[in-house]
Amino acid sequence: MIDVPGIPRFAIEPHHCFACGTLNETGMRLDLHVERGRSWVELTLEPRFQGWDGIAHGGILCTILDEVMAWALVGEDNWGLTARLNVDFKRTVEVGQALRGEGWITQSRRRVVDTAGHVVDARTGAVLATATGVYLAADEDRKAELRRRYGWTPLNNTPDAVDPARS
Repeated sequence: MIDVPGIPRFAIEPHHCFACGTLNETGMRLDLHVERGRSWVELTLEPRFQGWDGIAHGGILCTILDEVMAWALVGEDNWGLTARLNVDFKRTVEVGQALRGEGWITQSRRRVVDTAGHVVDARTGAVLATATGVYLAADEDRKAELRRRYGWTPLNNTPDAVDPARS
């Protein structure tokens, strides 16, 4: 469950996603925060996610960026698959370093959604990696199926809460 003051709360069924699934014992188990058109996560990478000694693997940074950008879509009750992901690595990321990953929607046109994101040093705000992504949004039938499968459920009645019954 995601719970941030002022942000719609939601629950999602346990699942096996490498990045955000709670059932994946070897996954990242990201604790994502979602609002309309935005998503973020704060984390510290464990040594098991390193590439070179003490340095985070670039693919793991790509995973964080892909996840926060994809969840930005879910924050608008949209669900999509990554069609394109471009990442620029700005600085070395050490395992054990406090990080914040953020993703947001930059443009939506029919079923194609453009996003951007970055990973920053949570203490200094220094930009460590940036990304852009293009996602192909699911059609209405697939969205309904995904809502059911993952149990997407708003937990409050705030004006901005996403209603899964809305189609």
